[in-house]
Amino acid sequence: MTVPSSPSRPANIAVLASGGGSNLQSLLGHFAGPAAASARIAWVGSDREDAGALQRAARAGVPHGLVHAPLDGAAMCAQLQALEVDVVVLAGYLKLVPPEVVRAYHGRMLNIHPALLPSFGGPGMWGPRIHAAVLAHGARVTGATVHFVDEEFDRGPIVAQWPVPVLMADTVESLAARVLSVEHALYPPCVEAVATGALRLDANGRVVGRVGLAAAEKSGAVRFAVAQSSGPTSHELGAVFGPSFPQQP
Repeated sequence: MTVPSSPSRPANIAVLASGGGSNLQSLLGHFAGPAAASARIAWVGSDREDAGALQRAARAGVPHGLVHAPLDGAAMCAQLQALEVDVVVLAGYLKLVPPEVVRAYHGRMLNIHPALLPSFGGPGMWGPRIHAAVLAHGARVTGATVHFVDEEFDRGPIVAQWPVPVLMADTVESLAARVLSVEHALYPPCVEAVATGALRLDANGRVVGRVGLAAAEKSGAVRFAVAQSSGPTSHELGAVFGPSFPQQP
């Protein structure tokens, strides 16, 4: 399904968030630039009155408020439709979106997850818990995943992934910070691609189209390669992983 086209206005994006809203901030910045011609952040909603995301929206002058009935699919659909929302973006929204809303916005609802799905996803896997699980399992690579939303947590079709190496000295906090930095780079162009129709789900539920990551691709930041058995240097890994891998002397 593609985003309904309207020659009279850009696509309206609603961002739903339960926490501080750092991914929201990256979206606000992105759609304040050239992308504003095709889409805009029209509303920010939360299930929590004290969510930092609502404060960020207020500072940016973006309409915002509470999701009136986050467990009531019909009510949530009515609220979004009254706001003329074309695309729904989850940015740290911890509620499972009701099936009625998922169906109404099929192919027009995205989420970002701070791990390489399908690993380290599902109910209860959010925030520091994810990074703690990555470290506890001894994973050597983690990252961020953008995916379309379906009726289950973290199981919709994958749009894009960005790998982040796990370093021997990593803590939950250090790993989370590096993954978050790539979330901020990856999510906005994915949202723009869906809002403009450049990326969509076909009739068979497959992702078709392309995300515009030209700037990141030019810098080599999104390249990924399997490490050689001889063991690459940190400089070699930095060339592969880009800015997510800190250079060492």
